[in-house]
Amino acid sequence: MVRAELLRLARAGAEARVAELQREIGSIYAAFPDLRRRRAPTQSGGRQTARKRRVWTAAERKAVAVRMRKYWAARKAAKR
Repeated sequence: MVRAELLRLARAGAEARVAELQREIGSIYAAFPDLRRRRAPTQSGGRQTARKRRVWTAAERKAVAVRMRKYWAARKAAKR
């Protein structure tokens, strides 16, 4: 079998499967119409929102770096 023929048959099979799944989804939505409107539940039970990352200023980064240097120096001293 030629590669092009194999790809054509695989595509036809995939298209048939997609059509079958779409029919199944349609029957599920017909049985449970509220599924279209509902979002996935979250851990807290509230609405899902995108998490916003807080950006540190240069001063905050520097302060953390100073604290961490002090922390690691203390740990290194305690190890001796």
